[in-house]
Parts: sequence; C-alpha cells; structure tokens
Amino acid sequence: MSYSKPLAAVLAVLCLLAAPALANSPVWLIDIKGAIGPATADHMERGLEYAREADAKLVVLQIDTPGGLDTAMRSMIKTILASPIPIVAYVAPGGARAASAGTYILYACHVAAMAPATNLGAATPIQIGMPSIPKIPEIAGEDGDQQAPPQLEPATAMERKIINDAVAYIEGLASLRGRNAQWAVKAVREGASLPAEQALEMQVIELIANNIDDLMTQLDGRTVLLGDTAITLATAGVEVYHYPIDWRSEFLAVITNPNIAYLLMMAGIYGLIIEFSNPGFGVPGVLGAVCLLLAMYAFQVLPVSYVGLALILLGVALMTAEALAPSFGVLGVGGIVAFVFGSIMLMDTDLPGYQIALPIIASLTLFSGALLIFGVGMIMKARKQAVVTGLHHLVGQAAVVEYAHGDEIMVRLDGELWQVESDTPLQLDDTVSVTAADGVVLQVKKDTGE
Repeated sequence: MSYSKPLAAVLAVLCLLAAPALANSPVWLIDIKGAIGPATADHMERGLEYAREADAKLVVLQIDTPGGLDTAMRSMIKTILASPIPIVAYVAPGGARAASAGTYILYACHVAAMAPATNLGAATPIQIGMPSIPKIPEIAGEDGDQQAPPQLEPATAMERKIINDAVAYIEGLASLRGRNAQWAVKAVREGASLPAEQALEMQVIELIANNIDDLMTQLDGRTVLLGDTAITLATAGVEVYHYPIDWRSEFLAVITNPNIAYLLMMAGIYGLIIEFSNPGFGVPGVLGAVCLLLAMYAFQVLPVSYVGLALILLGVALMTAEALAPSFGVLGVGGIVAFVFGSIMLMDTDLPGYQIALPIIASLTLFSGALLIFGVGMIMKARKQAVVTGLHHLVGQAAVVEYAHGDEIMVRLDGELWQVESDTPLQLDDTVSVTAADGVVLQVKKDTGE
C-alpha cells in the first residue's frame, strides 16, 4: 500500500495551518518581544514575507526587547534592509525598551518611533563581558566636581575586534537612515541609553507616539526613501493588521530555549542508552532519537560551545562505563565532573536569557549520579549471587521420579526431563535430591524422609 498520497494530504493541511490568512490591510504590525533569538527572527521574517504577498504598504515592528543573539539580530536586519516595503520601528508600549540588539534593529528601519516612558541603547556586545574591562575611578576637578572618566578601551585584541565591528555596523545603519551616528557609537562603546524624549531631541528617532493610532496619524504624508525611490505614506485612518504568533513560531521558541534543548538532548541520550541496553523494546529508542534530533536542530541555531557539548557526552559515556564495568567510582566521578563542567559551558554566550539554569544542571547531575549508584549497586549485588547458569545450579534441588523403565530413570527439573543415576533402586513418585551433575546425567540420592 502506498502512503504517499495520505502523507501529501497531511503535509498540505499542515502548510495551510502554518500560513495565516492574508489580510487586506495596508499596514501590518509585527511584535518583537522578549529576547531576540531564532524564533523571533523566524517570526519577523515570515511576517514580512506574508506582508509582501498581501501587498501591504507599510510594516510596523513593535519592539520590546532586552537584546539577544547577534546572529539572529543580523539576520533580521538583512531582511529589513532588503524589504520592498517601508518598515517602522516602534518601541512600545510605555515601559518597553529597545536595548542592545533592539537598538540596531531600530537604526535599521526606515522610520524610528517610540512611545513615552520607553528607552533604547546599551548596545555594547555582551559577549565581550563588560565587567572584565578595567574601571578607572572618577577624578575630582579643581572645583570639586567629579569629572567623567576617560573612555575605556577593551582589554584584549578580541574584545577590540568585537567592539570595532559593532561600531562600524551601527555607524553604517545610522548613515543609511540619516540618524545620530555619534550617539550610536557611544551606545556601543559606553553602553549609553536614552529615554524617548532625549532620543527625539538628539535625532536618534523621528517620532514619539502615544499609541498605534497616534503613530498612524503622524506617519500620514511622511516621505521615506526605499532605495532610491521616495514613497509618501498614506496611513491616516487605516486599519492595522496585527500579525499573530503562530504555532510554528511558538514551537520554535520552545525548542530553542536552551533549557528545553538541554533537556531534550539528555532525554535523547538516555533513551538511546536504555534502548541499546534492552534491544527490541522500541519506545525508548524512538523517543530518544526524536528528542536528540530536536535538540540538534536547536543547537544549530543557538550559540553552542562544542567543547561543552563534548564534555557532556564524555561525562555520560564515563558514567555509563562505570555502570557497565565498575572501576570503584573512578570513571563515575570523572564522568560527573565532566558532565557538570560541560553543562555550564554549553551555551557560548553571557546573555542571561540563553544560559542553562543551574537548578536544571544540578537536578540532571543528581539524577545521573543516582542512576550511576543504582547501576553499580545492582551489578555488585548480582556479583554476590550464586551462579545460575550451567548445570551447577541443579545441585541440591529436589525432584520426583516421573519415568522408570529398567535402568532408565528420569526426573523433571526446570521444566525438563533429566536422566538420573542413583546408588539405590528408584521407583515412580520417589523423591530424590541432586548431588552432582555429570554431563547430561544427574547423580541423585533417594530421600528417605529421615
């Protein structure tokens, strides 16, 4: 039977569910909320693509983010710069921020706007670890006022490269959109931030709008450059379509959460170990393979340290080896140490939103250690038990004569008939005990009841 047609039908239904109905509104609103990562980039990029297919005239990115991954941010900015539709960055609602990566995205958009009581900035690349940069105390001037410390340069060559690359990147965006490049450099080098009102005064943004309706009113009649083409926006009174977060974006957000990806990897590894230890069972192997593949997909879009990943695998291998071939704890302890250090090093970034939670690492370490102790205990217990293979385990067991014909006497043990020999005559239903095993013949002694 061919499964190609039913499978094609299922895939078609899934595609229809994944693609939202295209709205006829000329203005689309796409949310950029939370830490910027693969899921955020996928949501925005697909939203822009759907907006283009729907012949939208304007897209508004409503931003509220503490920052995020550099790779995801650059992917989003490339999409914005290549967009055939004008894009407005709008930091909202009140209390929102466009920090770190959000500042770069705001600078990349054709129009930048903010709601009151919002802020942007702090765009220093987090990977360089600003706390490691030496600090110079403030110097008191002759009049007693505190003078600002001189500008600090990153301590290492790698830090200087990262900072200079970020400065050049945001300067290019500022030059492209005609915004304040000097402050942008300050936001990168010194981690400076601005509230909405000061951002407007310093020409970092173009508009302050109380809400989306106010933004549409202020944008109406505004001219923006789309490449070499000047476009006049007509947004007064238009209906704004809010592009929803669909199941694909939510699923991607879940599996690319470092904690979830870490748990999926461990579930996959232990599932495969259980399957290989008990071949033929099936369920642990299938679930383990699925979890491991999902984890590998998540890791390819996350900032993973391959040294950390290798240490985790080494730790699991050593703990498994300890359970299978006990070495009085040497392999097990080494495996636990490698597992802990690998788990801590797994995410190659200092961003809090992309670190594995220490309670999860501690819990999995305790689980692995307990599994190790349980496995070693079972093996040591098995070593102390009597051998139950071969014929030696029959010695001492009692049986009843089931067949007696001349010199051929047979008893039943372990569900099988055995030929026996005895120094005394035996008859049917006599009870005997095994004294020795000679090849396939058992030596027995008649039980006289004494």
